[in-house]
Amino acid sequence: MKNLNAKVTIIMPAYNESTHIITSIQETIDTFNQFGCDYEIIVMDDGSTDDTYQKARDFAAGQLKVCVKRNQTNFGKGRTLKKAFRHAIGEYIVFLDADLDLHPQQAQTLFDVMRRENADVVIGSKRHPESKVNYPLQRKIISNGYYYLTRLIFGLPVRDTQTGLKLFKRKVLQDVFPKALIKRYAFDLELLVIAHHLNYKIVEAPITLHFQRPFGRIKVKDILVTWRDTMAIFYRLYILRYYNKKHL
Repeated sequence: MKNLNAKVTIIMPAYNESTHIITSIQETIDTFNQFGCDYEIIVMDDGSTDDTYQKARDFAAGQLKVCVKRNQTNFGKGRTLKKAFRHAIGEYIVFLDADLDLHPQQAQTLFDVMRRENADVVIGSKRHPESKVNYPLQRKIISNGYYYLTRLIFGLPVRDTQTGLKLFKRKVLQDVFPKALIKRYAFDLELLVIAHHLNYKIVEAPITLHFQRPFGRIKVKDILVTWRDTMAIFYRLYILRYYNKKHL
């Protein structure tokens, strides 16, 4: 990444990450300083009910490369990322979850893969044969089930759509975001379905995942909403042909 002659924007969505947020921002700053590239960090608080926003804003006051924005209420990760992208100026966009289950150091691997494969999108994948993952069995069951479902329906050239570390060339998001409608859990899937539909090259990269959150953050209602939204993507792609239309 040291030879990268373009700015990188790291978008960090956050919801109720008060205990992690300052450490996560500082770790990301330290990591990208080591990379030696030009970068900016956009922390986007999605209507947290704790003091995530206040802590991030206070910390960012002394950081030239950090910008903190906020949704007044919780809209979901999809809308949060779209809103953050409006403020991004980088030619490369990195999505990085604020809990730092995935260390920002791993972004280097994604850039290496993008360069080697001449890819437009590189996503961290828990199912990559070189990945090292440590997360609950229940989470694995849900993840595996969702993979087989989406593979069958959409034929994506990837084995994991939900991991929170992704790298995009700016042009991809400029084309994809206006077409994306999902606001919550199936947003990652819709983003990749649209990019694949527009013939952008998507490849996977190995990750090391140290899962920190309790499984309880995923509820049955969340699974049902994800199923509904996944079927909505299917309907828009194959029935309405919605993603073929031009959107402003």
